Amino acid sequence: MTVGNTILDCIVQTGKLYGISVGPGDPELITLKGLGILQRVPVVAFPAGVKDKPGMAQLIVKQWLQPHQLQLALTFPYVQDTEILAQAWQMAASQVWHYLQLGQDVAFVSEGDVSFYSTFSYLAQTLQHLRPGVDVEAVPGVCSPLAAAAALGVPLTSRDQRLVVLPALYTVGELEAVLDWADVVVLLKVSSVYEQVWQVLQGRGLLERSWVVERATLPDMLVYVGLSDRPTLKLPYFSLLIVKVNNN
Repeated sequence: MTVGNTILDCIVQTGKLYGISVGPGDPELITLKGLGILQRVPVVAFPAGVKDKPGMAQLIVKQWLQPHQLQLALTFPYVQDTEILAQAWQMAASQVWHYLQLGQDVAFVSEGDVSFYSTFSYLAQTLQHLRPGVDVEAVPGVCSPLAAAAALGVPLTSRDQRLVVLPALYTVGELEAVLDWADVVVLLKVSSVYEQVWQVLQGRGLLERSWVVERATLPDMLVYVGLSDRPTLKLPYFSLLIVKVNNN
């Protein structure tokens, strides 16, 4: 005679959180590993877009998703207030945990690479703090500086060149200091400070060794080669600037 389910039989194994790097825009730049996981998991999470529009990561993976998969939009406000951000990360972690505790794997898709200035880092860290022992795996991918260099047809670095990447929140003073010793500088999300950056590059004679790439790898990508006659470019949020300080 078979006895009914024991307590051990009823225990549900916790699901796994995957961070899937989906590249800067071109859907084909996701890795084979990332695509395999993406199409296997029951829940796909991503940063919510603004004003009810889909976000970049959601748009990138849209064609790869299956009808039966649950799509989970997580809200991450575009503010600098650490308290507001912490509350948003905790809310997002709780939403993800709801499915993990049911034994369902969740794939969080992130534009670019999940370890490169990515929202996934905050989500994973918050979840691991709230639920120690939770299983998390990051799947690497293509980040925007590498995609931009490929679009330009130039190596990002060569030989012993020193590379510096500055995120969106940098000051002109920080840029000046970096230009004193770096060989290649990448400025991410440069749109809000472009005119100040242009002035610095002009003063150092670097405008002809600078490139701006808008929306790298997307169909509407734009590339500006040499910036001497472009002091007031109006750039979209997803823009970066590459400076070859030293071409040797």
